[in-house]
Amino acid sequence: MKKSMRCAMSSMPTVLAAGVLLCHAAGAAQAADITVLVSQGAASGVRDLAPAFERATGHKVIVSQEVDLAGKVNSGAPADVVVAGPLAIDDYVARGKVVAGTRVDFAMAGVGVAVKTGAPRPDISTPEAFKRAMLNAKSIAYSRGGSGQITHKVMEQLGIVEAIKDKTLRAENVPIAEIVARGEAEIGMHQINVILPVAGADYVGPLPPGLQDFVQSSLGVLTVSTQPDAARAFERFASAPENAALIRKSGMEPWGR
Repeated sequence: MKKSMRCAMSSMPTVLAAGVLLCHAAGAAQAADITVLVSQGAASGVRDLAPAFERATGHKVIVSQEVDLAGKVNSGAPADVVVAGPLAIDDYVARGKVVAGTRVDFAMAGVGVAVKTGAPRPDISTPEAFKRAMLNAKSIAYSRGGSGQITHKVMEQLGIVEAIKDKTLRAENVPIAEIVARGEAEIGMHQINVILPVAGADYVGPLPPGLQDFVQSSLGVLTVSTQPDAARAFERFASAPENAALIRKSGMEPWGR
């Protein structure tokens, strides 16, 4: 009996090792690759979330920054998650491109001001100071996207659209801070998280209180996804309160937190 017990005990490490290997094999079988489609506005936030999600789940995230995000979604290109404004996600749901009930609001970004590195930084601390800075600038640039719509409304609110019209450049699908860094505009406005990574441009600060607004970003699981469970897991991870610091890392803010 003792010999049988010793044999049984000696075989236990082998059995345990086999069990561990089986567990690892099962985990590997469940791991998935998911592709997240995103425009430049929310790309930084998704890229900061992705590595942490991979470590926590074993899934792999491929972040695909798209110039024509809507075109990619509408064409039914293979992917699992799309990041866009909440109204755009709702429209994708209505047209059968995003699974109903999977919209998750996760991040937002304020609008900031940039100048060329080393250039004098204008006073933008109040609406009146910001207005003077815009009127005194030799040239101004802002986007045609969400942050540009906010900026244009600010110019309308301040009553200076006509005064700055001839010195204003509206750009699309390019970080405005790059235009500023090249000296093509003296002052630029864009999402803060898009300004911060650009070499050759200095971030002056956010739009002043009373003028600031936010570009909002939501996630949705694409109907063409072959990994919907992993896609939904990424949505839950992105919107979890404990992961708010990952979103703030790039200059974005968690939505509603």
